[in-house]
Formats: sequence, structure tokens, C-alpha cells
Amino acid sequence: MKENICILEFPSNLGLKEPYPGHEPGVKHLPDFLNDHGFHAQLNPNLTIRLDPPPYSMDLDETSGVRNADQIVDYAKIQAALLQKVISQHYFPIVIGGDCSILIGNALALKNKGVYGLFFLDGHTDFMWPSLSQTAGAAGMDLAIVTGSGHEKLTNINGQKPYVKDKHAWCVGNRDEEYWYLKAITDSDINYIPLTQLRHEGIKTCVANFLEMVHREKLDGFWIHIDVDVLDDTIMPAVDSRQQGGLGYEEFNEIIKLLLADAKATGLEITILDPDLDPSGQYTEDFIHQFSITFNTKNKE
Repeated sequence: MKENICILEFPSNLGLKEPYPGHEPGVKHLPDFLNDHGFHAQLNPNLTIRLDPPPYSMDLDETSGVRNADQIVDYAKIQAALLQKVISQHYFPIVIGGDCSILIGNALALKNKGVYGLFFLDGHTDFMWPSLSQTAGAAGMDLAIVTGSGHEKLTNINGQKPYVKDKHAWCVGNRDEEYWYLKAITDSDINYIPLTQLRHEGIKTCVANFLEMVHREKLDGFWIHIDVDVLDDTIMPAVDSRQQGGLGYEEFNEIIKLLLADAKATGLEITILDPDLDPSGQYTEDFIHQFSITFNTKNKE
């Protein structure tokens, strides 16, 4: 049972490029949008904390090759200190982004506390570095960054590289099958389970294997990353990089329930849902309904 819930609002859009010239990515509005549509009321947190990010820009850092690199690092350090405190006070953190670059600060917090695993649930691998990226956005490189691949400015904050070891990270649900894109992660030691393999082997097997690793390695806990683009495009099109297919809610809910049932589950983050792409809120309301029922049901068992 996950008692003492803390919602942490990290509404950063620093890891994304502009969807069109002069327009910021709308993911910065996600915490407020979720709250307006009942997410906070359904989860009923003991505490809600907001940390606003530095101002958005399209600046490309020449040293690292990543947009807004200095701002992301500065924000990650403050994130990490805040999340460490929340975990130390025995809250279960539910972190709302923002884009996937918020994983950097969250992973840094975990590294500062011990050795943690990562269940990375995403429609993309996000395992790239600037020479592979078409956007130079950290939101497409976050898994690589937290496991130590990329420029030291982002991968080695406070000398803590890597924040998560390859062997402790599981990348689950990718459906981008271009060879050049997949080669980076298949050449790594990350446990890579694309959507096709997940469905072939079964969700229970996948999660059981991850949890077996967590306990065998005697990890201090594990973090759950949820990029909503892991969901089927027909039920969650409000994302910045759409693809056909994806998980249905029955599959998604089963994964989350199995992970949360383990005592080592330390916290989770929700990223990429862009309110600008869901003006009526219909897809957001469905997500809130599904997630809150799943989380609350598991939390009462």
C-alpha cells in the first residue's frame, strides 16, 4: 500500500523543440490541466509541491549539443534535492511533467539516495545522443542521459554518472522500429522489451523478470517512467511524436498494477501529455479515469 502520496509538479518543456515557430510546447500546462480535470482530487495526495522551471527557449548549447542544457541541469539539481526530501519523508511521489527531460533530475535524486532500478514505459526508446537526434531535445535522449550516454554536462551532474546502471534499466513498449534508432539501445546493456516482444512474452512475465532483477540485485527501490505516448494513438493522440499502435488501457493498467504491488516501488512520473493537443480534455479525462482507478485500487489492497 502506497501511503502518504505527494504530487510533485515539474512542468518543464525545456527538453522539446517548438512544435512550430514562436510557440512553446504545451506540456508545461500538464499539471494544471490534470488538476482541472480531477486528477489531484482522484488521487487525494497528502501533499502537492510545484517547482517551476527556467524560462523556455530554443537555445542550442554548443558544448553538449542539447537544447537548453544549462537550464535543464540547473532545474535537475533543484528537482533532485526536492525529490530526495520527499522520499526521505516516506512519501510516495507521483511526479507530473512536463516532458521526459524531468527524468534527469528524478534519476539524480535516486542516485543520491542509493542504487535504484528504472522501469521505462515509453513508445520510444529515448536512447539517443545529439549526433543521432533530429531535434537536439533532451526529451528524446533522457534514457541515454540517465544511464550515462551523452555529454558529461548532462550525464555526470555532481559527479554522479551514471544515475541508473544499464543492467538496472528496462525499456518497455517501444514501437519505433527503424534500424538506426534501435541500434543504439540494442548495443547497450539495457533490458530492451519492445511492444511486439512484450505482447509475445506476456506482461506478467516481463514485470516478473524486472522485479526479480530488482530483488536479486538488492536494489534500494525502483522508479516508474510513464510517457503517455506508450498508449495506443487512438486513445492518446495528445503527444508530440505520434505513432500508430500502442498499449490499450487494459494492458497499461495491468503493468502499473503489477509494478505498484511490489514494496520496492519508490515513485513514478507522468510525461508528454500536451493539453494544447487535447483542447476538449476527452483523452486526458480517460487517462485520469484509468490511472486513478488502477492506482487507487492497487493502493487499497
